Amino acid sequence: QVQLVESGGKLVQAGGSLRLSCAASGSTFSGYRLGWFRQAPGKEREFVAAISWSIPLAYYADSVKGRFTISRDTAKNTVYLQMNSLKPEDTAVYSCAADTSNARITDWQKNIRYWGQGTQVTVSS
Repeated sequence: QVQLVESGGKLVQAGGSLRLSCAASGSTFSGYRLGWFRQAPGKEREFVAAISWSIPLAYYADSVKGRFTISRDTAKNTVYLQMNSLKPEDTAVYSCAADTSNARITDWQKNIRYWGQGTQVTVSS
């Protein structure tokens, strides 16, 4: 059973940086994509970034390109989201997600089976 546990969320000031971690277990994750989604109050969950486990091929939402970087450490079974130049609109619960990567990234986002519980990121202005 795949399990995902996020950590690293906290209150930061606008312009600051934060790194989220997602510890993954229950699989070798070969052939998987792991990624991050976020949900702000009153809004739908949205895709943030994803990375292929076997090769470091990354995908980003337009809203975070150039500011966020996703990476993975296969030895530690951990995915990271480095967030720089944070804005108040980045405030949300950030959740880690994982599933096999057979589909295009746009389709992969819609059919994810494994989710973490989420970690709160609050950016103050």
